[in-house]
Amino acid sequence: MPYEWKTPPDATAQEMRLWPHQSLPARGFAAFILTTFTLILIPTMTLLGTVLLWGMLPFVLMAVGGVYFALQSNHKSRQIEEILTLDGTTAHLSHRTPKGELKEWRCNRYWTTVTDYENKGPIPHYITLRGEGREVEIGSFLSEEERVALFDDLKRSLKR
Repeated sequence: MPYEWKTPPDATAQEMRLWPHQSLPARGFAAFILTTFTLILIPTMTLLGTVLLWGMLPFVLMAVGGVYFALQSNHKSRQIEEILTLDGTTAHLSHRTPKGELKEWRCNRYWTTVTDYENKGPIPHYITLRGEGREVEIGSFLSEEERVALFDDLKRSLKR
């Protein structure tokens, strides 16, 4: 599950780290690009020794380059991280965007409420934290089942 609780030994504070699921690791990325290049080259092998090969080669390289840059762009857009810290009196959420911007929210833990908008949010089971006059989303990049589990975890943790 792409979130985990990190509880220090003293257990006075809790920290949860959330991140989007990364389905293509670096080795898989390299293997996919190599496989794509190989499969595209198979039909062009018949053109070896002809002038047509030089006409086709730029398009083959552009196709492989396009796949490479599309996968790189997708990977960069998934570099999101949220960290929720709950200590004795404060709830603090920090959200790092794909561009590296840091957005923070802080509230008194006692007044923090967790809301699950099952069908009324932009996505099913849209989870928000409310306090200090602001409402912030948490875990919107998680799958629906993970957001349901996250909601239950947050409710339990905030009650302590």
